[in-house]
Amino acid sequence: MLPPTIPLFPLPNVVLFPNVFLPLHIFEPRYRAMVADALAGDRIIGMVLLQPGSEHDYEGRPPVFPIGCAGVVTHAEPLGDGRYDIVLRGIERFRIAGEEEGGQYRVARVDGLPDGTPEPERQFLRQQRQRLEAVLAAALERGGAEPRFPPAVPDDDLVNALSQYIELEPLERQALLERRTTLDRCRGLIELLEMKTMAPKGPWTGRMVH
Repeated sequence: MLPPTIPLFPLPNVVLFPNVFLPLHIFEPRYRAMVADALAGDRIIGMVLLQPGSEHDYEGRPPVFPIGCAGVVTHAEPLGDGRYDIVLRGIERFRIAGEEEGGQYRVARVDGLPDGTPEPERQFLRQQRQRLEAVLAAALERGGAEPRFPPAVPDDDLVNALSQYIELEPLERQALLERRTTLDRCRGLIELLEMKTMAPKGPWTGRMVH
């Protein structure tokens, strides 16, 4: 369960998903302070995507999408000049209810959003996972790669990991994050992959990005 307020780390091209790891390099002074405070407290940071066109106001408080994902810092390496290399693990989606005024970095009041798949939908998610793997395997084979999917990875975790690491546009990732359940997210990811693999401009490589 998330605390009632969490620090926000808005970026123009990064979307975090539950139970997925995200490495980050922290160099701006305000976010160095944010990480230092997080490490001294509950180690929670809320990742949010900047609204398109907000780049010009990045130093201020540009608008962000209202749904993000909180992560806990699982690894932090302080660098000699005050920067940090950290790793976040996504723990829970949230909706921004409002922001605190003042402060060196942005802090939001948030409401946690349930994720995962309700038990009645588990069988359907298993079926959709198989379809997702088939679509992705076909795309990878067309790109000359050998598809491999670890069977031991739980369905929810596989869908979230693919949503974060497959080559997608930030807005496409955000749309997946906003899906109500992992089953919904899996169906959305299948739709995206099918559109990309059928695009006439050439075969999609299915490249994983980090």
